[in-house]
Amino acid sequence: MKSILVPIEDHGHIEPQLETALMLGRTFDSYVEGLAITPDYPVVLPVDIAIGVPSPITPENRMEMARTCRERFEGIMTTKQISRSTSGLSGLSFGWRQDSLTEDAFLGAYGRVFDTIVVGRPDGSDGQTRLSTVEAALFETGRPVLIAPPVAPRTFGEIVVIAWNRSTETARAVLGSMPLLKKARRVIVLEIEDWGVPGPSGAELVRSLRMHDIPAEAMMATDPSDKPGEVILAESAGLGCDLLVKGAYTQSRLRQMFFGGATSHILGNTTIPVLMAH
Repeated sequence: MKSILVPIEDHGHIEPQLETALMLGRTFDSYVEGLAITPDYPVVLPVDIAIGVPSPITPENRMEMARTCRERFEGIMTTKQISRSTSGLSGLSFGWRQDSLTEDAFLGAYGRVFDTIVVGRPDGSDGQTRLSTVEAALFETGRPVLIAPPVAPRTFGEIVVIAWNRSTETARAVLGSMPLLKKARRVIVLEIEDWGVPGPSGAELVRSLRMHDIPAEAMMATDPSDKPGEVILAESAGLGCDLLVKGAYTQSRLRQMFFGGATSHILGNTTIPVLMAH
C-alpha cells in the first residue's frame, strides 16, 4: 500500500479522513496524493437572468473550490510535518494531482493506479463524504477503499475483524487487506449465523490466512434481530477492533437503498476504519 489517493471537498470535514490516511501511510511509508472533487454539477456560463435558469457552478467557482481543496490538504500535511514528494525522496510523502476540480467519474478512473483510496464516512450529514464518491471508488477503481470514521482512531490495524459472509466481494476485500493483515497483532474472522452466501467457512478462511503466517482465529455470532450490520459493528467494538474488513454490497445496491443491508448500515454508522472492496 505504497500509494494512497484522498479525494478532498472544499466544504468537507477532511481532518479525520487525512488522519486515517496518514496512519495507513506511516505503516507503509506511502505516497499520499490529494485530489479536488465536487458533485457532478454541469459547467455552464452565467445565463440571462430573464431565462431563469440557475448556474450551479461557473468556471471561476470551480477554480476557487479547487484552490480551497488544495490549500486545506497541503496545510494539514505541512502542519503534520509530512514532506512534499520529490523524485529522490523515500518514505511518507504527499503530492497534489492538479489544480482543476474533478468529479466522481474521474476519481473512479484515476484511482485505478493507486493501491488504496481513502474516503470519509458517507452518513449523509453536512460536510461528510458523499455516497456517490464512495461508490465511484468502490465500483470503478478495482481497488480497496478505506472508509475513515468521523473521529480518527488512536490505533490502526492492530486488531482486525473480517466480516466473513463467504462472498466474492469479501474475498476481494481480504485480498486487498493482506498487507495490513500481515502486520496485525490479532485477526478475527467473524461469521454471523444465517448470514451470507454459500461458500467456504470462516474456519477455512482462517486456515488459508495462517498459511501466510497471519494470526487468524474464527468466531461465530448470532443475529436474532436480522440486523447483521449492527451485529458486526457491535462485535467489532467489543473485540477492540481498529480495522474492519468487509465486502461491499453483496446484495444489490438498489435493494439496500430500500430495505437496508449490512454495507449500508456500516457505511453510515461506523466509528472505526473500514476497508471495503467490491
